[in-house]
Amino acid sequence: MTISAKTLWQHGIRRLTLATTLAAGIAAAALPGAVSAAWPADQPINMIIAYAPGGGTDIIARNIIPFLEKHLGDGAKINVVNRPGAGGGIGFAAIAAAPNDGYTIGFINTPPIVTIPIERSAGWTLQSFDLLGNVVDDPGTFCVHVDSPYKTLADVAAFAKANPGKMTVGSTGVGSDDHLAMMFFEKSAGVKMSHIPFKGSADTRTAVIGRHIEVAAINVGEALQYLKGGSPLRCLGQMTSKRLPAAADWPTFREQGFAFDMASLRGIVGPKGMPAAIRERFVQAIEKSQADPAFKLAAERAFAPIRYLGPAAYEAELKSDDVRFRALWKELPWTDK
Repeated sequence: MTISAKTLWQHGIRRLTLATTLAAGIAAAALPGAVSAAWPADQPINMIIAYAPGGGTDIIARNIIPFLEKHLGDGAKINVVNRPGAGGGIGFAAIAAAPNDGYTIGFINTPPIVTIPIERSAGWTLQSFDLLGNVVDDPGTFCVHVDSPYKTLADVAAFAKANPGKMTVGSTGVGSDDHLAMMFFEKSAGVKMSHIPFKGSADTRTAVIGRHIEVAAINVGEALQYLKGGSPLRCLGQMTSKRLPAAADWPTFREQGFAFDMASLRGIVGPKGMPAAIRERFVQAIEKSQADPAFKLAAERAFAPIRYLGPAAYEAELKSDDVRFRALWKELPWTDK
């Protein structure tokens, strides 16, 4: 059979086109930060939580994951990986050190994402992360066992003043919002208390329920969730400028004569240098998830106050916190040493 020159030419062009396409694909796959064509369905995405299961960050993470999977699409699957300890430092360092290929994200929390690198050597800085979006802003509270003799913050202050160092206060670690709240309370009340760090707010709750500590410094959303679950707690106020609707009968600390506020932002980040296309997919999925009516209902039921911040606004807030807490460190170092 005779093959025409035209046919040979066409066959050669097809082979050349295929070879060129394959070569381009191989070259693209070899580039740093290249996006797998199968992402996000080819393997699960790990979401690192820097605190123990059952705490406020863990609860909001598990609530938002189905919505992130929905809005990422393409068969995305996200698994929670709890890495508690060191006031969040172990988990934050794990996020920063993870490959930036789109298969690891995580929650970071203020103030420890800012305060830990100020007061000790840490495995990250704010520049170690790609900021994808903040989800929650949860003010602090002090809670005691329901049978505790302390009915008000004034009762706590009176005992602490009469018994320096004997009022035990549990927190999620040195430099956490809970720890700093205790320190602000000490300064405002003119007292000295004893700080007991735990790996997460769920552990702090367990300790106060077991009467191993007198006061649990946790967040309002966490406390409401624990109360809903039947935990025998009495919460003495909220560290915000005005009362949250979900805790309208709790007076603010300011109303009780202790003039300070403290809250925790909880937002989603990835390791620095994620592929731009993947980073943008996450940013859009987070924005859509927090606005999803079903997620809003889930967050309300979990008593998680939503405050969405896109990457630019989130970065500005974190930089502002960094300036504020560096100034605070000079005045009131929060190390336990």
